[in-house]
Amino acid sequence: MVEPVAAPPASAGRMGGLVRSLGWVTVGTLLANLLAYAVQVPASRVLGPDGFGEFSVLNAAMLIASVPALALQSVVAREVVRGTDRRRLWRLIGMVFLAVAGLSVLGVAAMREIAHTGTASTVAALASAAPLAVIAGGQGFLQGAGRFGLLGGVLAGVGVLRSMPVVAAVYAGADATGALVAGTAGTMVAAVVVAAVVGGVTAAEQRSGAGFGHGRPAVSLLDVLAASGVQFVMIVAVSVDLLLSRSVLSHEEAGVYALGAVATKAAFWLPQAVGVVVYPRLADPTASSNALRKAIGVLAAIGAATTLVAGIAGPLVPIVISNDYRPVAGLMWLFALAGALLAVLQVMLLAAIAQNRARGALPALVILIGEVIIIVTVVNTVVELAAVAAVSAACAVVATGLFGVRIFGWTGQRAPDRTAAEAPQASR
Repeated sequence: MVEPVAAPPASAGRMGGLVRSLGWVTVGTLLANLLAYAVQVPASRVLGPDGFGEFSVLNAAMLIASVPALALQSVVAREVVRGTDRRRLWRLIGMVFLAVAGLSVLGVAAMREIAHTGTASTVAALASAAPLAVIAGGQGFLQGAGRFGLLGGVLAGVGVLRSMPVVAAVYAGADATGALVAGTAGTMVAAVVVAAVVGGVTAAEQRSGAGFGHGRPAVSLLDVLAASGVQFVMIVAVSVDLLLSRSVLSHEEAGVYALGAVATKAAFWLPQAVGVVVYPRLADPTASSNALRKAIGVLAAIGAATTLVAGIAGPLVPIVISNDYRPVAGLMWLFALAGALLAVLQVMLLAAIAQNRARGALPALVILIGEVIIIVTVVNTVVELAAVAAVSAACAVVATGLFGVRIFGWTGQRAPDRTAAEAPQASR
């Protein structure tokens, strides 16, 4: 049986286990994210700024439509730590799948009006949102149970299945719609694989009698809805500048901006392993404050390094990609800085989900609304849009941190609330 992840404070042995866990998840997330960003190179070169702009905007829209699916991973992981019946969690995954599918249908019409995208390409992109519920739910089982070796393998496998079909389609001459269809097909296959792998794990638990008790109340869509509110703020914060780029810039400029936004996404997603591994400890009221402080420190260091690398590598953009993207070559550090700040914000909001404190996202939501207003009323150039995104990210981090310290006692000086305190110490 796997060593519990929501363990009391670390001894040397537990610290070694944490390092190994971080290593497995880092390898899996790095491979998945590198493959995702490897897609951007052929897509930006072959599709051109206009086609690449549509491809990027619709991928961002798909990410927003999949917010409940992404939030599901955090909810499932938290409930596994707390001992919720696994069968209830599988039923929850099915309900979220159907809810996201319905949301995606509504999203098609909305995106055609907001971003002026074609019907076929929009449907192709949003069709991949619902399968992410199965993928995220399965990953939540593994994350909450501390099966980080298997989780790293699943993350890597999903990355391969979602990215390689897109690369193949682009090199085969597909347009933005064809590339999006290929990505959706790969996502569907990945969902089937994850369901099979995690289904085998939970079946083994059932045979051993673990994880199938009835001691806790049934988890419901309301739990996912609360987590989705927090996740929505996070995902929109990462994507809102790109989503609105085709509304405030020309399609050509929006395509150029989309390449810069790749650096934002890279700086945001590359250190994802930190949040994945620390999350079970964020759900443990005895360890959450200390875990959050350490995670923020690690993410700050990684973000500083990523921003420096982006600044050094920026001048290579016209050489490696295309001279069409020269306007963002000197701004890559600014895009990376925004992503690094958003990575810090993400771990703060993960702490809010883990502790069942959805209102922790309120400061970031207020900043996000202000960012949208500024973008649609003031921004006219690529430089202005990038600057607004970076400043907004910095303000969201500061506001959320101050709110968390004052209201939730993230300094560790205040007792956790009743909901968090109900989480039992894991013991297997």
